[in-house]
Amino acid sequence: MDFKVFDVILVGSGISGLYAALNLDERLNILMLSKRELTLNNSALAQGGIAAVLDKENDSFELHIKDTLIAGNYKNDMDHLKILVEQGPVDVRNLKNFGVEFDTNEQGNVNLTLEGGHSRRRIAHHKDTTGFEIETRLIEGVLKLRNVTVVDNSVLTRMDKKDDYFLAEVLHNGKYHYYAAKNTVLATGGIGRVYNYTTNSAIATGDGIQFAYNMGAKIKNISYIQFHPTAFADKNSRESFLISEAVRGEGAYLLNCKGERFMLKYEPERKELAPRDVVSGCILKESKRLNSTDFFLDISHKDSDYVKNRFPMIYQKVLEKGFDMAKEPIPIFPCQHYLMGGIDVDLNSESTINGLYAAGECSHTGVHGQNRLASNSLLEALVFSRLAAEDINRKVQEIDNAKQVSYEFSSPEGKKIPKGVRTEIRSIMQEAFFVEPHYDECISGLVRVKELMSLFDDNIYQIDRDYVEARSITTLAYLILSEIKERFEKGHDK
Repeated sequence: MDFKVFDVILVGSGISGLYAALNLDERLNILMLSKRELTLNNSALAQGGIAAVLDKENDSFELHIKDTLIAGNYKNDMDHLKILVEQGPVDVRNLKNFGVEFDTNEQGNVNLTLEGGHSRRRIAHHKDTTGFEIETRLIEGVLKLRNVTVVDNSVLTRMDKKDDYFLAEVLHNGKYHYYAAKNTVLATGGIGRVYNYTTNSAIATGDGIQFAYNMGAKIKNISYIQFHPTAFADKNSRESFLISEAVRGEGAYLLNCKGERFMLKYEPERKELAPRDVVSGCILKESKRLNSTDFFLDISHKDSDYVKNRFPMIYQKVLEKGFDMAKEPIPIFPCQHYLMGGIDVDLNSESTINGLYAAGECSHTGVHGQNRLASNSLLEALVFSRLAAEDINRKVQEIDNAKQVSYEFSSPEGKKIPKGVRTEIRSIMQEAFFVEPHYDECISGLVRVKELMSLFDDNIYQIDRDYVEARSITTLAYLILSEIKERFEKGHDK
C-alpha cells in the first residue's frame, strides 16, 4: 500500500492541535486529523478560563508557581512548570491576534476572576465558554492556512514507525487511507470514557496514549487522574455537565444534604476554594459521615442578574435540567474530569520516540503534579503545543519531497469486536479508582483487564472506530491499574 507523504501529521483538533498548526512553518505540508467534527473535544468544553500572570502589579510568576505546586502536592516538574508560568502570558496575549475575546472591565483591561487553589485573580475568561471561544477562533485561523489539510470525521486506526516515517492508517468515509510523515504531534485529549461518568467529550478514549504506548513511548503518572467536585449530578447521562470552578470563585457555597456548608469544617481557611482533589475528598468524607450522596452548589445568595450574565451557558444548561441556579441550589457530585499523566515529553514536547510529540491532556509535562490547578490546562495546551511546533521548525531543514512511501499493514477487515468490552472496563474503573484508589478492586480489576487485553492480540477483528476505542480504554485501564498496583507494592497504604 502506498502512503501520501506530509511533513507533519497532527492528530487532534483541540486547542493543542490547532495552536501547533498555527505555529508550524508555513512551508511545511501538514495533515490535521479530527476524530469527529472540529469542535467536538475537551477544549471546546472548557468553561472557567485560562490562568496566566497578566497583572504583575497584583500577581507574580512566583505566586502562580506556588499555587500550582500546592495544588499538585509538590509532585510537579519544576522545569516544565517554570516554562508554563513564565511563557504562558505571551501565548494568552497572542490569542487576540486570532480574534479571541476575553471579558473586560470598565477600564478595558482583561477582567480576571478567581478559582479554587489560586491566591490571586488571574483567570482570563469569555463568560463561561472560554474554551469554545478559543477553539472556534483558532479553527478559523487554521482553515485559512493553505499548507494544512484538515480531515474531519477521520479515525486513526493504526500507527507505526518504520525507518524515519510515522505511518498512519485512517478510516474516513468508510474507506482506509494511508499517510506518512517524519514528525507527528499527538493532541488527542483525555481519557474520560474509561469511566462511567465524566465531564469529557464523547471522543475522549485516550487513543493517542494507546498508539504511543504500543509504539514504545514512555507513559508516566497515568494514574494521576483528577475528579472534579462539582459535576451536575445526573445518573441518567454518561456525560456529566461540568459546573465550572469559577462559580465557586464568584462566591458559591457547597452544601450537604442538610443544607450545611460542610467545607468550613474540613477546610476552615480555603473553604470552597480548596484545590479540586481536596474538595472531592471532602465530599466523599461527608457522604460517608451522613450516608448520603446528595450535595449541592448554591450561588442563589448572589444577585440574580449577575449570575445569569456571568454564567449564561451554565445557567441555561442547568435550567434545562429543571433548576434555576439564580434562585436555588443545584445538585452536584464528583466525577472524572482530567488526566495529569500521559505520554512523557521533554521541554520541547517530544516523547521518548524521536519525531513523536505530544501536547495537551494526552501528554505528561509534569506541570500539574498530582492534581491540576484550575484553568492551567488551556495554558499548558497553548505553551507546549507551540514548543512542539518550534522544535519541529528547527529540525526540519529541508521540506520532505518524498513522492512515495510503501508499507504493509495487515488486513483491517474482519468481524466486529464483541460488544460490552468498553462497558465492562468502565465498571471496573469506577469501582477500582474513584477519587481514591481501592486496592482490592484494583487488583481484581487488573486480572480481568489483562484477560480483555488478549482480545487485541489476534488480527481477527475489523479495525474500525469501535475496535480502536475499545483497545484504547482497555489499554488505559491496564496502565492505570498496573501503576496503582506498583505504587501500593512500594509501600502505600492499602
